[in-house]
Amino acid sequence: MNGMMLSEDELLLRNAVRDFADQELSVRAADYDESAEFPWDNLDTMKKLGLFGLTIDEEYGGSGGTWRQLALVVEELARGCASTSLIYIAHLSLTTQFIHQFGSKAQKQKFIPPLATFEKIGAFALTEPGAGSDAGALQTRLTKSDGHYVVSGQKTFITNAPQAEIFVVLATSDRSLGTRGINSLIVESGGTGMTVNPLTGKMGMRASSIAEVVLEDYAVPFENRMGGEEEGFRQTMQLLNSSRIAIAAQCVGIAQAAYEAAVSYAKQRAAFGKHLADLQAIQFMIADMATNIDAARLLVLRAATLKDEGHAFGKEASMAKLFASRVAVEVSDKALQIHGGAGYFAPAPVERHYREAKVTEIYEGTSEVQRLIIARNVLESKIA
Repeated sequence: MNGMMLSEDELLLRNAVRDFADQELSVRAADYDESAEFPWDNLDTMKKLGLFGLTIDEEYGGSGGTWRQLALVVEELARGCASTSLIYIAHLSLTTQFIHQFGSKAQKQKFIPPLATFEKIGAFALTEPGAGSDAGALQTRLTKSDGHYVVSGQKTFITNAPQAEIFVVLATSDRSLGTRGINSLIVESGGTGMTVNPLTGKMGMRASSIAEVVLEDYAVPFENRMGGEEEGFRQTMQLLNSSRIAIAAQCVGIAQAAYEAAVSYAKQRAAFGKHLADLQAIQFMIADMATNIDAARLLVLRAATLKDEGHAFGKEASMAKLFASRVAVEVSDKALQIHGGAGYFAPAPVERHYREAKVTEIYEGTSEVQRLIIARNVLESKIA
């Protein structure tokens, strides 16, 4: 089926990743969720498939490609294993893309090739204990000293941090300036003064590692700052607009996996002398699930197409993220309801999807933040 009007190249890529998701990711997902181990074998195969270089220029070790292609890849990865898709997004559409979009040529030549080939893992360090949605409240401080920056502060909920060797860190040169004082730095691990404290107990996405990162007088070369002084906030907002396309695609993948599990179960499970699929109440639920997933997918592809074609896409990316995250939560809820008691216990896939879906309404800008962005765009536009 090509109801999304995909090109031949897009179909080939999607189908290749779909096969990988069906044959490997989905088979291992429950075990990884239970053990919370980092899924190295999944990532090794993705490395061989060249997925980490997608959207990255070939001169820096990438494979090129479009954001539409990235959205299709992320959806299929998330359909197979949401944790693996989150590792991928944090590495590629946050860390690698930040350097790709805002780094100098020298920075790109040095740092992107090992990221694009997954020789090194990347992490994006923005969130702090007192600064999540309010990025202007950052407390991590940078000062100048003897030819380098000295960075001190505490980051939290940093995906990939336990394995990462290259971090993009946001820090302020002057807290009184709010967002206008923020700088973006490329920070390599391994120096004196960096402590990574893994965090446990997540509700979902358990195989995706996450940690607190504490920097104490950590030395970073001047040449590792991206862009001019105090441009970090503007860069971050631009980057998050792009990355929300990937998160929205992830939401579609989680919803699709829950939907497929629900349809399969409804065809097999009998009640009141019929299969669940023959009951109108169940049919209505499945119809709503199918319609909402398709609508979310189309919103994602619209935002990705606008970005690929060089048009403004921030509002559309926020719409896709807002709607798709809600669809992921609602579809996972309906899928569990269709399963009844059987869906409430692991290793039923819908139990896992239900837990995984919720965080998509929180990270990369909460649903409330997305509504603010959408409303601001609409109200400032001449044509609503």
